[in-house]
Amino acid sequence: MAQLNITLNQEEIQALLLDDRGEAFKKILETSLNKILQAESAEQLKAAPYERSEERTDSRNGSRDRELKTRVGRITLQVPRHRNVPFKTLVFENYSRSEAALVAGMAEMVVNGVSTRKVSRVMETLCGTSFSKSAVSEVCRDLEKTVKEFQTRPLEGDYPFLTVDATYFKVRENSRVVSKAFMIAYGTNAEGHREILGFGVYENESDATWTDFLLGLRKRGLTGLLMITSDAHDGILSAIGKVFPTVPWQRCQFHFSRNITDKAPKKYQAGLRTELQEMFNCKTLAEARRIRDRIIDDYRDVAESAVHCLDDGFESSMTVMLLPAALRRFYRTSNQIERLNKELKRRSKVIGVFPNEESVARLMGSVLIELHDVMLTGRAVFSKESLASLMNSDVPAKLIAIAGEQQNLRVA
Repeated sequence: MAQLNITLNQEEIQALLLDDRGEAFKKILETSLNKILQAESAEQLKAAPYERSEERTDSRNGSRDRELKTRVGRITLQVPRHRNVPFKTLVFENYSRSEAALVAGMAEMVVNGVSTRKVSRVMETLCGTSFSKSAVSEVCRDLEKTVKEFQTRPLEGDYPFLTVDATYFKVRENSRVVSKAFMIAYGTNAEGHREILGFGVYENESDATWTDFLLGLRKRGLTGLLMITSDAHDGILSAIGKVFPTVPWQRCQFHFSRNITDKAPKKYQAGLRTELQEMFNCKTLAEARRIRDRIIDDYRDVAESAVHCLDDGFESSMTVMLLPAALRRFYRTSNQIERLNKELKRRSKVIGVFPNEESVARLMGSVLIELHDVMLTGRAVFSKESLASLMNSDVPAKLIAIAGEQQNLRVA
């Protein structure tokens, strides 16, 4: 991508901010996107405006105005035109994918007679226009194709670390409103970059549904796993044992801490939570075990259920201690998926109840594609060299041994 130099009129922007913040943000967004369009044009032509270059592939032929509906209002972009080969841009596709999914979901509710007047008014305000059945169908078909391609894409290369979780959305089904489980798989590839590997809509979280979800990941090529992080849902644990029997489970320390403290009397919860955090932050497993034993001794008489919970789940919450210290904070909890879930919930609030299961996959899948693209440009969690060093150590063998122990406990 060509380097961008975006110049904004400081006095004009400051004046707009003082008078009308909405107009200021529209101006900033409009200027920035127009600069991106110009940079894309220069990259495709292999030449800047008026530049003489032997590498030039085509010449400019003016521009055309195109409106883009955004959350800060309508903006007008000057889309470059090329004389021979049409100009191509990702601006409209990337920016509008999740917006189109949101619009489609809302419009579908209106068309199907499910929504209220309030939802219709929100759609009019957000989009500035109404939608017919044919327009909605066309948008939905395009989105469904994009989402399905992402959802079923082959997973190439190794993914050493996997985190799975589910959240719930309300869906109208057979004249009733029911909750559907939306499962997400979040992984780290061999180069240290995080990706959204898969998602799916299911009736509930059970042994069968989680097994189906993980089997789908394996069939698409998920290999090279060292560890799987999740909460302690029975369906997840059973599915891991069936689909990835040689991969150890890391119990999410955040959920585990909450499980423990919820079983303690309220007056002891704050102190217990602090001591558990100290235990989880230990540098060695031996030190963590010492603190565990101290917590058990201190709370045995006043929080018996909490102590039993800690004792039963401690080892599975410490699988991550086999990893180098620099990696532990990334894989000791499922908080990264929790953040994704919050964003999905935020985006879905405007809809409330989805008209059908397909609309959940379409909208939430579109949002996940957007987040996935952002992740791939983010900072790597580890380098290929550090992963190679880890794989050449005794850690993989120890992790497989832990997986065997966990399998035996499930059978018992």
